[in-house]
Amino acid sequence: MHTPSVVSPQEWETAREKLLVKEKDHTRARDALAAERRRMPWMSVDKEYAFEGPEGKVSLRDLFDGRRQLIVYRAFFEPGVFGWPEHACRGCSMVADQVAHVAHLNARDTTLVFVSRAPQADIARLKARMGWEMIPWVTVTDGFDADFGVDEWHGTNVFYRDGDRIFRTYFINNRGDEQMGGTWNYLDITPLGRQEVWEDSPKGYPQTPTYKWWNWHDAYVPNAAPDKKWVEVSDAGEAAFRNKE
Repeated sequence: MHTPSVVSPQEWETAREKLLVKEKDHTRARDALAAERRRMPWMSVDKEYAFEGPEGKVSLRDLFDGRRQLIVYRAFFEPGVFGWPEHACRGCSMVADQVAHVAHLNARDTTLVFVSRAPQADIARLKARMGWEMIPWVTVTDGFDADFGVDEWHGTNVFYRDGDRIFRTYFINNRGDEQMGGTWNYLDITPLGRQEVWEDSPKGYPQTPTYKWWNWHDAYVPNAAPDKKWVEVSDAGEAAFRNKE
């Protein structure tokens, strides 16, 4: 294996600073792309869809669980899939392994749901075996997967609920799925984004101060004001970062 050269600490830092310029450009380009994504047109979803959940039949609207945004990942776990019935698809399983605690998405009015064609008994067994209990996972019972481009391959669809109306706002698949799992990447594909004040979002979109809504995953309280001590700490951290720029 032909490895890079070994240099002094000073030369290493110079190389890092040079690359950092490109990394900052990449970050800004990613933010700009997310801003453009928030301005994409929406597609109305007028057809009714039915799924089977742990407690019985549920609709697409039910999957929102009262929130405004819904992210649906199609995971291949069904007869005929490699690994059945002990395992789901290897790639889909790797995606599930990467999912951060869903409480952080929920705190941004967003629900994440996995869907497959396996019966609920098999899904429950798989979730318990693999440690995926926190991921809501329902059974597709109709043409939802075909209608939204995930009948033959994995993919992530994003929906927005305005009262009783539902809209499809985004879709990502292929290599785009490999970055999914982290809270920020999921929020960046939603129509409302991270909902923080620094974001370039359309007028009137919900936004709150950066950092202030962050919390331990077991400590989120709906409509609660941010902890005063955390506000002080995050203010100091933001100021320190601004001074470095």
